[in-house]
Amino acid sequence: MTAYVTRRTLMAGSLIAGASACAPRGPAGVMTRPALPAPWGATPSPRQLKWHDRRMYAFVHFSINTYTDKEWGYGDEDPKLFNPTDFDPDQIVAAAKAGGLNGLIITAKHHDGFCLWPTMLTDHCIRSSPYKDGKGDIVGELEQACRRASIGFGVYLSPWDRNRADYGTPAYIDYYRAQLTELCTRYGDLFEVWFDGANGGDGYYGGARETRKIDAPAYYDWPAIVALVHQLQPGACTFDPLGADIRWVGNEDGHAGDPCWPTMPDEPYDQVKGNSGVRGGALWWPAETNVSIRPGWFYHADEDAQVKTPQKLMAMFDQSIGHGTTFHLNLPPDRRGRIAERDVASLTAFGDAVRASFATDLARGAVASASADIGGTAGHAIDGNPESFWCAPADARDASLTLDLAPGTRFDTIRLQEWLPLGLRTTSFAIDIADDGQAWREVARKDMVGPQRLVRLPAPVSPRRVRFRAVAAEAGPTLREFALFLSVAPVTLPPAQVSDPSIVARAGWTIIAASASGGEAMLDDDAKTAWTSPAPAMLTIDLGKAETLAGFTLTPTRHVDPQAAPPARYMVESSVDGQRWSKAEEGEFQNINYARATQRIPFSAPRPARYVRLRFPRPAVPAPAIAIATIGAFR
Repeated sequence: MTAYVTRRTLMAGSLIAGASACAPRGPAGVMTRPALPAPWGATPSPRQLKWHDRRMYAFVHFSINTYTDKEWGYGDEDPKLFNPTDFDPDQIVAAAKAGGLNGLIITAKHHDGFCLWPTMLTDHCIRSSPYKDGKGDIVGELEQACRRASIGFGVYLSPWDRNRADYGTPAYIDYYRAQLTELCTRYGDLFEVWFDGANGGDGYYGGARETRKIDAPAYYDWPAIVALVHQLQPGACTFDPLGADIRWVGNEDGHAGDPCWPTMPDEPYDQVKGNSGVRGGALWWPAETNVSIRPGWFYHADEDAQVKTPQKLMAMFDQSIGHGTTFHLNLPPDRRGRIAERDVASLTAFGDAVRASFATDLARGAVASASADIGGTAGHAIDGNPESFWCAPADARDASLTLDLAPGTRFDTIRLQEWLPLGLRTTSFAIDIADDGQAWREVARKDMVGPQRLVRLPAPVSPRRVRFRAVAAEAGPTLREFALFLSVAPVTLPPAQVSDPSIVARAGWTIIAASASGGEAMLDDDAKTAWTSPAPAMLTIDLGKAETLAGFTLTPTRHVDPQAAPPARYMVESSVDGQRWSKAEEGEFQNINYARATQRIPFSAPRPARYVRLRFPRPAVPAPAIAIATIGAFR
């Protein structure tokens, strides 16, 4: 039977452990176990509880796309293209650990169907590549590196396969389940199995070169696939479809709603609800915030100067983990098979700042007291024991927990965790501070405590007392942790430099015609500035000098705006004199509205050009206008 997360029950083991942790000791050290209140609402399974405590981990996108400079392979790529020159799984894992990431999920198979393990189910795999003369196993080598470094390991297996001739038929589902079985039985314990939501569209499909549409829930039978994973890997959380353990946060930008409730209605996923969750939802279906350290998911040399800064990573840390989700940060290896130096530098500076910020819990040694308490448990919120917690009686919905601090205790960050086996009891809370003989002063108010909540104050404070106060609650609050820290900012890295000679510099470019003003915003390196035009949109660019172009790039706006969306299609012409124009090339921007990654569009053949004219007939989704952040070109 499938173990659905719709169950609103408390696992017996968690209840017993929680009761023990909550219990005080009587005279002779005999543990007395107070009666805990009943859980409120949906609660997590044991594997979800473990996953919540993982907090942040790495995604590793590495495959044929690394060598074709694409984000989505078509499925007709020659396996011989895959040949990392210096694959170093220990270096990849070390980079993840430098960033404080404690797990790694590898793209064992992306949409192009190329498999990074030596499966016998298809020849479209690493056995057919020159890497280690066909005897390599990227999945296995990374798994072993993770074990050596004592971090978790997981796999991504794309349900879509643009290579398979049988995609869209029942035979493919048998193939997919066989692939999943191999990955779940060959590589030890997995902490997560990731299913991508992109399914159905154009592809190679064994030479058919056609578009295939599917009804994903009916075609894949997700409950059966999730059940298979849980049968083979009982501790692995599954990602995304209804019935899985984890949901998508609704964007690939690295931020969750504030807050992001881990509960959802028992219904198909809704992107808007997914970003913030639904208070009181029937399912414990928590969100994972996934984002890449670069604009794209796979490595592209033209993004070497666009690696997210340590400061940006810290902001995403606050907007993911700090809002109640996990942080899933993608680290794409380059063509050597290593994480590039700039990425490592940014990760290290970010990780150093996180480690320094949270090294010392300033609440340790404080005196804790509660306005309401079961069994004298106030001190459990600050004892550093993840198995203990403060628990107020069910009817004490306005309960508070006060810490009397040592003189001179200075902090600007409060970290809170609820005891999840008893549910999400607190709806909103306040943080108050006071000095001796002074009245309480509210310094923060937030919704949800949940799996983890970070409260950042605008400046450090040094009060004698600090208080957590439930403002609205469905039942008496619990706190697994009430911790105080003084934050340390990441160091600033020197500006990154682009070294790829194929990139055409935009320094001399000008917009000489456009369907709307403001086109200069596309010629800077700032993805936050954008050009917006009614559809159909058109622009003509003077490159300043003649170039031999191999293609163009387009970066969509990263933020979702109901008034403007990325373009769905393109038509491009070129000219050497601005009078005579070459034959147009046209095509579709794949998954541009949801991935929001840079699109690299190669021409059918290199062409001399000084002028480039681009037309965009319509937005990718219904919207009044088209928005584009950056236009580029490559030799």
